[in-house]
Amino acid sequence: MKRIAVDMDEVMADVAPKLLEAFVEIVGRRPAPEEFRGQKLYHLPEAKLVRKVLFERGFFADLPVMEGAREGIAELQRHYEVFIVTAATEFRNSLEDKFDWLDRHFPNIPWKNRVFCGDKSIVQADYMIDDHPHNLEVFQGKGILFTAYHNVDEHRFERVDDWEQVLEFFRKERQK
Repeated sequence: MKRIAVDMDEVMADVAPKLLEAFVEIVGRRPAPEEFRGQKLYHLPEAKLVRKVLFERGFFADLPVMEGAREGIAELQRHYEVFIVTAATEFRNSLEDKFDWLDRHFPNIPWKNRVFCGDKSIVQADYMIDDHPHNLEVFQGKGILFTAYHNVDEHRFERVDDWEQVLEFFRKERQK
């Protein structure tokens, strides 16, 4: 059975709204989308303090599920071995938050299929769905870029905009 590695943040869990909310609270204004197109919101010069919220306990605990992710993961599991692979070690408190989040929203993903790491180059799978091109650059299988505001100018990888397109991609793969 082929294996798919699926990233959490900005693929399964919608981080952007909460990060935008933190930006408004810390910086005192709402940035226009064109200000952070193609980069992380916290890379804006005035927003260096915004990144600190990612280190806080609970930041990742209550993120909304990306539309279609539950159904998408369930369908993929019928045809593939699915592993959730998240770079959770950079933000120490995110480990527990993310584990609990998966229990709450994706109880069908067993603990053995959850990979919390720092460097995704260690991941061995046939496919990886991720929003960060740098993770796909070091991946040995087929990389699939999940669209996020920070990667809209990236064109080196096959792109999917949402979970319906993820499922469409894998339906075509099964027909090959």
